[in-house]
Amino acid sequence: MSLKKDKEKVLGEVFDDERVRSFLDYQAPTGVSNDFHLLEKAYRGMNIDNFVTFLGFFKEAGKDLNATNPDGQSLAEVAAEHGHGAEYVDALRAAVNQ
Repeated sequence: MSLKKDKEKVLGEVFDDERVRSFLDYQAPTGVSNDFHLLEKAYRGMNIDNFVTFLGFFKEAGKDLNATNPDGQSLAEVAAEHGHGAEYVDALRAAVNQ
């Protein structure tokens, strides 16, 4: 018997500003920095254009772009380990330096 995925992954989905802002509403699991969790959710769930928009909303909300995961890594450090993460790392660095 083969198992089917419950949900298809949507690639290249473009969110409106309301949808992008909704990523600020997620709650982190116990033991995880909420700011890191929000950044990671956005990184994993958004294309680069939406992520850049999110970073503006994130900063506007007074969140920490350098928040770390339980292993002490920032999202920039985590994303740098991924083949597709370079644009996201650049966006994070630009947002930190603004």
